[in-house]
Amino acid sequence: MTEVHDFPSIPAKILLPIDFSSSSRAAFEMAADLALHFHAELHLVHVIPAFPTTTFRDFAPEEAFLQEARTHAEQRLAKCQAVLASRGVSSSFSVETGNDVVENIMNVIEREHIDMVVISTHGLSGWHPLVFGSIAEKILKLVQCPLLLLHSAKPKGGKSPKEGASDFGAFENVDSKSISTEL
Repeated sequence: MTEVHDFPSIPAKILLPIDFSSSSRAAFEMAADLALHFHAELHLVHVIPAFPTTTFRDFAPEEAFLQEARTHAEQRLAKCQAVLASRGVSSSFSVETGNDVVENIMNVIEREHIDMVVISTHGLSGWHPLVFGSIAEKILKLVQCPLLLLHSAKPKGGKSPKEGASDFGAFENVDSKSISTEL
């Protein structure tokens, strides 16, 4: 008779930090496949950068901007969740707000009891990651669970992945019939 073992290395909950760029689209596909394979729940997280507090409240209506960004992110994540459901993948999502994206992600890992993280790089080189650091690199140094780091190709034309409207809207029109082409 075959004995069944409970392997702690098989993830029950996978985290995918997502910024709606083309590189996070590829990570979405990989994370969905892994979640399906392991019968794991996939938790999507999007971090909205918060503005530093200022005394110029009339200059930048922070609350209105943050609420609009949160609503927009929640709508996009709900579409991603519908795609995952159509594939048979259990999922959840959260939208976090903060000045330190890495800290937000690490808090979600702890709060959600994450067993594995799938994260993509943006394929940037040169001075930007050197000066500002890489979120993926920082997560790599801090995370205590298995991590799958997907290296994306360098963006064409030297633009960062967030500069192109098509990248930012990559998850805008998601439906379950065209998963590969829409994501």
